[in-house]
Formats: sequence, C-alpha cells, structure tokens
Amino acid sequence: MSGGTSSTAPATVIHMDGGKAPAAAPAPSSSSSSSYATAPSGGLPFLLRSGAGGFRRCLAVVDFLLRVAALGPTLAAAISTGTADERLSVFTQFLQFHARFDDFPALTFLVVANAAAAGYLVLSLPFAAVGVLRPRAAGGAVRLVLLACDVAAMALLTAAGAAAAAVVYVAHWGNRRAGWVPICMQFHGFCQRTSGAVVATFLAVLVFVVLVVMAACAVRRR
Repeated sequence: MSGGTSSTAPATVIHMDGGKAPAAAPAPSSSSSSSYATAPSGGLPFLLRSGAGGFRRCLAVVDFLLRVAALGPTLAAAISTGTADERLSVFTQFLQFHARFDDFPALTFLVVANAAAAGYLVLSLPFAAVGVLRPRAAGGAVRLVLLACDVAAMALLTAAGAAAAAVVYVAHWGNRRAGWVPICMQFHGFCQRTSGAVVATFLAVLVFVVLVVMAACAVRRR
C-alpha cells in the first residue's frame, strides 16, 4: 500500500458457454407455412387429380361397378326361375302333380326379362369400361344410347317382377273369393325359387334406377 490508496483486483467473469454468444433462434421460413396451405398434387386421389375429367372418371367407375353388381341378381333370377320344377306324388307314384315355371306365363316372362337384362349388361360393360379408361372418348351419343337402354331394361324388369310377384302371392296365400287354394304348402322348393327370383329382380331394378339417375346427371352436365 502506498500513498493511502488501496488497489482493487479486477473482477473475473466466468463464461458458462465457452465464451460464445447464444445463437439466435432461426426464424420460421415462409415455405414451411405455405406447405400447409397448398398440398402437393401427389396426395390427391387418382380419380380427382384432373378436375372435371377426374369427376367424370369417378362416375364412370361407379357406373361400371353398378353394372357388374346388377348382373348377379338378373342371372340369379333367370336361373332360379328357369330351374323351378317340382313334382308331388299323392298316394301312389301314378298320381302326381307337377309345378313348372312354364306353366305360368308371368314366370316365363320373368325368365325372359332377366335373361335379356343380363345379356344387355354384358354388352354394355365394354362401353362402360371406355368411360373409365378414356372419359373424353365416351361421347354424348354413347351416353344417350346407354341411358335409353337402361330405361328400357328397367321398365322390362319392373313389369316382369310385378307380374311374377302377383303369381307368387297367389301361390303363397291363394284367393278365397275365387276359390284358389295356396300351393306353396305342398310345393316348397318351387315357391322358394320363384320368391327369391322376384326379390332378385327388384334388386336389379333398384340398381337400374341408380344407373338411370347417374346417366341423366352426366348427360345434363355435358
């Protein structure tokens, strides 16, 4: 100590981060925020990537699948009714009662209508496939022809199903006023086949209704 003054030692500063200043947090880039606003086109379904063309292709796919779905009930109804044949032996084998589909004109009409509708559906599948693969190639004339044929097939199946339903109802319940007795108590297999065919026919009619509505909407959009 000299001259009455005391010397103070300089303060030491200890840096905990090795003498480096803390790095500033990176600012959020605008590209990351904009990635949520605009999704890449690769994430969209294949049928909806091309706008109106994708929508037409989606309708064409549904149309094709509905035609394949309607083919099953029509074939099942035609085969089930066409093979409806049952014999009933009473007392002896020489006295037999026979129930066959061609004994009833309404059931014969049901077989013909379902067979015709099934054949039409098979023939319409290539045109429906063209609408799936090349939506622009399927012109308005083809759509109009398919729409007219769908309406005709729907009307044919509706008429055949209604006529067969009346016969099946009488076979199940009879008619007391006319003196018609029910035959399904004896001919179980025959009635089961014809009843199932009527239900399958109306399922096919329902599918044709959806096809007609879709085709009408597609033609109107064009």
